[in-house]
Amino acid sequence: MNAWFEKQFKLSEHGTNVRTEILAGITTFMTMAYIIFVNPGILSATGMPFGALLVATCLGASLATFLMAFLANYPFALAPGMGLNAFFAFTVVLGMKIPWQVALAAIFIEGIIFILLTCTKVREEVENSIPKTLKIGVSAGIGIFITFIGLQSAGLIVANQAVLVGISPLRGNVGGLLALAGLLLMVTLETRKVTGGILLGIIAVTIAGIPLGITKMPEGIVSMPPSLSPIFMKMDFSMIASPSFWVVVFTFFFVDFFDTVGTLVGVSNRAGMLDENGRLPKASQALMADAVGTTAGAVLGTSTVTTFVESASGVEQGGRTGLTALTVAVLFLLATLFSPLIAVVPACATAPALIMVGGYMMMGFKDMDFSDWTEFFPAIIAFFMMPFAYSIAAGIEFGIVSYVALKLLMGRGKEVNWMLYVQAVLFILNKALL
Repeated sequence: MNAWFEKQFKLSEHGTNVRTEILAGITTFMTMAYIIFVNPGILSATGMPFGALLVATCLGASLATFLMAFLANYPFALAPGMGLNAFFAFTVVLGMKIPWQVALAAIFIEGIIFILLTCTKVREEVENSIPKTLKIGVSAGIGIFITFIGLQSAGLIVANQAVLVGISPLRGNVGGLLALAGLLLMVTLETRKVTGGILLGIIAVTIAGIPLGITKMPEGIVSMPPSLSPIFMKMDFSMIASPSFWVVVFTFFFVDFFDTVGTLVGVSNRAGMLDENGRLPKASQALMADAVGTTAGAVLGTSTVTTFVESASGVEQGGRTGLTALTVAVLFLLATLFSPLIAVVPACATAPALIMVGGYMMMGFKDMDFSDWTEFFPAIIAFFMMPFAYSIAAGIEFGIVSYVALKLLMGRGKEVNWMLYVQAVLFILNKALL
């Protein structure tokens, strides 16, 4: 089996081994397993059955991540995206009163558009057109975004009417204190170069949470998955001639497109996967996995499937090949049977992993050229917009528009890739019209 893994994923060429890759895959899965329950929780607000959505979430994630493993040989995991699922449920279905079957049809068409653009290498050209300094800003921005999500998940940062966000009182905040203890443990293990330190930290916090009442013991270990039939192949194309339908299609398209590009750029930059020109080899294959995953997800009955920023947690544990992704894909399949067991891992156990990985990703700023404001400022804009706008796509939008604007204002427009001009115009039109 090890020989097959070596031949398929070229482990030694990437300076890794089977044990490291599998541990990295388990770590990535643990940090993103929340989607198994959160995605159905959000989409069920539309009237779609929770059980069928859980199965669709796992199958969609597994299929897309399998494709990432074998098409691109990258350690990235995919699943129905947060934000996009909320847009599906609360804006499109409940807000615009569009039936969920029609919303699934919009996602299906979005996926087909993605596949066609990937075949023509347009998506790859967009990814490769982003300058190196902006890629550093995007990578670090994803880092602070992940940290922000982790602090919220731990219950340490909460909404505050006066200043939007604030720190939660630590007195009586058992989950938050446990998350802080877990963070200290993970940093200690990583400092001591303990293999799988983040995963060990997640397990330790989960176990420590049992006597504290944070970790709920499962009612069972194995549970037969519910039927997928209520949502499988239920796309309804009856509104395809309506302008509102195409507004939905292109909104899904726009956010998914740049969320994916941002995640691939950011995590790849941190993992050292970009070549000497700052380009991602096999970008087309990685983007194709995402595109097919989105289309298949609509068929299965779930919202847009996209590359997850939590993939960075596995990368930090040494994951460098598709074997990491394959491990995640297999675990998502098993999750359809072992969902009661997976549900016991509390948010305060995975939150410190996200905080720590966010810190890792912000280390890329050491390579930034701070002497040129036309390069440095757009990267900073992208860095801050991601957490404050709660959107990777928004960070990329503001970063690219400011990059193009500054270069033009300084009379250095020839330094800008023509594709960036196209993107800047599209971003401005998107904000003005959609």
